[in-house]
This record gives sequence, structure tokens and C-alpha cells, in this order.
Amino acid sequence: MKKNNKKEKKRKVISATIILFLFVVGISFSFIPIFKNLNFGLDLQGGFEVLYQVESIDGSKMTKEKLTATYKTLSKRIDSLGVSEPEIILEGVDKIRVKLAGVTDKETARKQLSTVATLSFRDTSDKLLMTSDVLKRAKVGADAGGNPAVSLEVRDKDKFYDVTNRLSKKQDKLMVIWLDFVDGTNSYQKDSATCGSESSNCLSAATVSEGLASDVIIQGNFTEEEVENLVDLINSGSLPSKVTELSSKTVGASFGDETLSKTLIAGIIGISLIIILLLFVYHFAGFISSVAIILYTFLVFFIFWLIGGVLTLPGIAALVLGIGMAVDANVITFSRIKDELYSGKSLKHAFKEGSKTSLHAIMDSNITTLLVAFIMFYFGESSVKGFATVLIITVLVTMFTMVFLTRVLLNIFVKTGFFEDKLNFFIKVKPEHVPNVSKNERVKYIPFKNVNFLKHTKLFAGLSILIIIVGFVLFFVRGFNLSVDYKSGSDITISTKKEITKNDIKDDLKELKLSNDEITISEKEVDINVKNILKENKIAEVENYFEEKYDAKVNISVVSNVVKQELVKNACLAVFLAILGIILYISFRFKFSYAISSVIALVHDVLIIFALFLIFDLEISTMFIAAVLAIIGYSINDTIVCFDRIRENLQKKEKKESLEEICNKSIQETFVRTIYTTITTLLPILTLIAFGSSGILTFNLAMLFGLISGTYSSIFIATSLFLLLEKKNKNISNSNTKKQEEVEEKMIKGVNC
Repeated sequence: MKKNNKKEKKRKVISATIILFLFVVGISFSFIPIFKNLNFGLDLQGGFEVLYQVESIDGSKMTKEKLTATYKTLSKRIDSLGVSEPEIILEGVDKIRVKLAGVTDKETARKQLSTVATLSFRDTSDKLLMTSDVLKRAKVGADAGGNPAVSLEVRDKDKFYDVTNRLSKKQDKLMVIWLDFVDGTNSYQKDSATCGSESSNCLSAATVSEGLASDVIIQGNFTEEEVENLVDLINSGSLPSKVTELSSKTVGASFGDETLSKTLIAGIIGISLIIILLLFVYHFAGFISSVAIILYTFLVFFIFWLIGGVLTLPGIAALVLGIGMAVDANVITFSRIKDELYSGKSLKHAFKEGSKTSLHAIMDSNITTLLVAFIMFYFGESSVKGFATVLIITVLVTMFTMVFLTRVLLNIFVKTGFFEDKLNFFIKVKPEHVPNVSKNERVKYIPFKNVNFLKHTKLFAGLSILIIIVGFVLFFVRGFNLSVDYKSGSDITISTKKEITKNDIKDDLKELKLSNDEITISEKEVDINVKNILKENKIAEVENYFEEKYDAKVNISVVSNVVKQELVKNACLAVFLAILGIILYISFRFKFSYAISSVIALVHDVLIIFALFLIFDLEISTMFIAAVLAIIGYSINDTIVCFDRIRENLQKKEKKESLEEICNKSIQETFVRTIYTTITTLLPILTLIAFGSSGILTFNLAMLFGLISGTYSSIFIATSLFLLLEKKNKNISNSNTKKQEEVEEKMIKGVNC
């Protein structure tokens, strides 16, 4: 009978495993059509990005309505370029960012976008009479002689009549119609001789003899083609606003393709290494976790495709990083299950209790990461927003796949009863480590039982202080190595197989009349920072020069002072709000002493990252700030897991146990989980450093430094600070109690009063 029962259990396990395997194969093949239909950003397929400042042509305050109208104008112009899946993003109340992935003729696109075709009506002194908001639309027409002309349909006839009526009563009755009038450059006195010609922005100068409340004809020496082009420009751009280019970025198509392939290879290697590690550490439970990882990756891509997202290089970095963070949910659960098994419980009871007790820590750690991701999304610029979007999706998908799905799948196999006597195969728990409760055996195995982690606090604190001091000294000596994002100017990246020296580049910059700021030459790339804020024509000149001379792929990023100031302000604000949000959340979920300890540890992590970037003279860019914010969200996870265990152990502490013993015991119990989680997150980061694109190298290095710092600060610094604060609070409390007792003693009736 027992033999048949064993066979039945084995049959159920094999059947469930085969079904699961087929499910994984099906999901794996589903990646191909989804991935092919994803929209890739310009950093992965080439193209160009531009940030515009939008201003009212009449000098009035920019409104949301005017910004939205300009947005629609740019949308129409992009439609005429035939660009698939463009990104047009409103930033603040006066900026619009345009991303055109896959565009090959960048100069035509830039010209088409920047020619906003602001039509204005002025007198001969160039005083603005009306803007194009009085018009309804333009169409092809003809003048009295049958020559091609532009017919303007008037929308606000009352205003049009009022302006023309007042003008008709003046001595100078001329009304001049301008397209893209530039104050200080254009004037009727200077352009009157060429008004109406192809070379002039002055379209027409008509004598107004009476008030007009009807449509208007613009006539001149136009050909039919010129009239059609002018009608298209007016209809797509008849707005009371003008746009000024603040920053731009160009990426060659081949450069983008190479970046995509590198990042994907790095991502696949990273995920494969995580799966191998899970199988080695958790055996069959690791296999279940690996299935969840594959589904997790699929769902992130699927949701991203569903919402019409544009996948960028930072987005892929967030996805790969998110996998390491998602595994943490399983590691916490598996660690809890193993703890229950080490206490002598059956696999069914251990699974049930382990799943329940791990949920609080998982929820807290993911909510704090989500909080940081939302702050990143709100305050971040283009690439940081892309990173934050994927990070938000990964956290939500983690809660489904790594928490819900993994538990459902594990429960199916646990219920078969097949693994009750195969704990080593199921979750790598050796039989000799499981106590026999029926024989009154107690816990036999406690990992790192004899290690006093708090003993080494001063050593690690001293090391941190030394690194931070060195960083401060270097900051005052040479300052940060800021990217073009934070110091304004232009960044030129050249990818070529030819050998180039710094002297070659210096000679090239002299010839191009550019001021040299910094030149960095690696094995395959040359990165040049110049102080000049390159304009459209100069960008084209620089691109063509390096492409022809070195047969190179060229990327150019331009950032103005306006953008620099805003990026610096937003970066500081985002870091401050992330830390503030974490203080409030942990104070609510735990208590204030936990929150203060956590935040000091987080500030420590941030200072360590900055110090190491100063020591190694690494570049600080917007993606560096994204990495700092990601570390804030990630590092707090380790601390929360440890604090959650301290709180739990305090609730069931024995009388003889001191607070210091409880804190050290909690570190012992969570140490394995902390190390495994750090390794699973480090693996994809290391593969991205080794095989990925240089475009996210500083991000990956910041993550590497932050992960290592965050791990030891959670173990050695945060817990020690909590212990210190609790002891101080206890001393104050004891002191107050003693004083109260003394007061009460003095007030005993009949003795001293």
C-alpha cells in the first residue's frame, strides 16, 4: 500500500514538473513576437532627441493651453516626417521633449520641428497687432489676377475687425504679415524691399482702407508649390508661441543596434547566472523560482508592450536589476521556510508558516522601492523616467510572480507529500540538521551561530569614515567629474576602429573651433566634452567631420545652462524626498528609532557612492542619480528585513536575552538571505559592466558600489545605530523613573511632609 502511495506521489510530481516545463517552453517562445513588436528608444535604434523651451510670441506668460497647442503642432509636424512611435513629452509648464527614434535625416527633421510657423500681423513699426490665434485655417487660393495665393479663414472676426478698423483710420495703413518674425533680426524698414519674396519672412504688406470682418488673401510672387508649403506650415504651426532648442542628443543607427545587442547579451548572461545560482542554493525550490523569473521577465515585457512603452537602455538596466531585486522575495520566503524546518516542523507546516512570516518584510521592502521609483519618475528627466517606469512595473510584477505564483507552485508540490523526506532535494536542508521533536530535540543548526557581527561594527564604521574623508578631500581639491548633463556644453562620442590619440582630437577641435574641456579614450570609443553649446548647423558639421575622417559612428549630446540648473535642482530634491518618504514610512510601520537608524545608513551609502566616484574620478550623470535613488530603495530592503526580524525576536524574547544578543541573533538569521540577495543582484550588474554598453557604465558602477556598501551598512551600521538609540532611550527612561521614585519617596505623608 505504501509502495503504491509513493508511486502515486511520484507520478503527481513528474506530471506537474512536465506541465511546468512545457509552460516555461511556451513562455520562452512567446518572447520573440512581443520583443519584435516592442518600441525601441533612440539609444537602441538610433535617432535624435531634442528639448525645446516654449515661449509666447507676444511676451505673455506661458499657459498650459498654449503649451498643449504647441504639443499638437509638433505632433502634426512629426506625422509629416513619417516617424513611427515618436515620443513627445511635456516637461513643466514651458518645455517639450521630442524623441524621434529611427530618424536618419536628422537635420531635415530638426528644421521641420523648429520652424513653428508663427504667423503674426504687425504695423510698419513692427508692433504686434494680432497673433495667429485669430485664424481658423489656411488654404490654397488665388489673388484677383489668378496668381497663386494663400487664403486665411478668420476665426475671431470681431477682433480682426477691431484691429483692421483702427489701422484704417491711421495715416500709415499698412498691415504687415510675418512668418516666424524674430525680434531684433527682422523689421519692416529693413525687409520692405524683399517682402513677399521667397527669401524674406515678410509674407505680405497690405493697405487696410477699412475694417475687415472676412477672410484674407496673402499674395506675393508665389509659385503653386510655395503656396502649398506655406499653407502646410501655417496649418500645422499657426501658434502664438516659439520654440528654442535647449538640448539635443543624436545617436547613429548602427551605434544603437550595437548597444541593443550588447545589452541583451549581458542581460541573458546575467539571468542565466541567477538561475544557476538558485538551482545550486535551493535545488527544486530554486527551479520553481527560476520558472517565476522567466514568467516575470515575460510579463514585464508584455505589460510594457501593452502600455505602448518605449524600451530604452536605462529601461533594460532597470529590468535586469529588477530581476535581482525580485529574487529577493523568494530568498526571504525560502529562508523563512528553512528556519521553520530547522525548528523541527514538517514541510507542510514549514511552508505555511514561512510564507506567512515572510510576507511583511517582502511588502515593506517592495513598497519602499515603489516609493523611490515614483519619486524618480516625477522628478527625473527623460532617461531616468524610462528607468523609473520599468522599475515600477517590475515591483508590481514581482508581487504577482515572485510572491503569489511561486507560493502557488510550491504549494502544489508540497501537497503531494513527495518531498517530506527529501528536504535536501526540495530546498537544500540536510536531514541531520532537522531536529526530531518527538524525541524532545531542539534546534540543531543555526547558520553563523558563533559569529558576533556587532563585534566588527567599529572596523566597518572606521573604513567608511576613511573612504568618506578621502572623498571630501578630493571634492575640495578637484571637485566632481560632472557629465555634460550637470555642467552644460556638448558631449561627443566617437566609435571607430582606427587608432586615435588625444593630440589628434585636440587638433580636430582646433580645426572645428571648439574649446576642449575633457577627452577620454577607451579601447573602442573616444568621449569628448566641450564647453560649446552646439547649434543645429554646428552639430551637422561636427558629425560629418568625424564620420569622414575616422569612418566613425558619432553621438552628440547638447545641454544648455537652463537644463543643467533644472537637472541639478531636481536631482537634489529627488534624493531628499526619497529619504524623507522612507523616514515617514518606516516610522509608521516600525518606530522612529528604526527610521533614524535606517536613514543614517542610507546617507552613509549615498556618501560612499559619491566618495568612490571621486576617488576613481568617474563621471556623474543623470543615470548616476538614478542609481543613487535605486540604491536608496534597494539598500533599505536589507535593513527592513533585519529590523523585521529584530522586532519579531523582541516580541518572543527570553528573559535572559539582552537587546544586543537579540540584534546579533537577528543578523545571524538574516545574513544568508542578505548575501544571496546581494549576489543575485550583483550578477546582472557585473555582466552589464563586462558585456553591456558603455552608455550605462556609470550607472552600473554606482550600483556595484552601492550594493556592496548597502549590504554591510545594513548588517553592521544600521543595526548598531538602532542598538545605540535604544540603549540611550532606555537610559533616559530609567533616569526619569529613578527621579520619579525619588520625588515620590520625598512626598510620603507622616515622614517627610
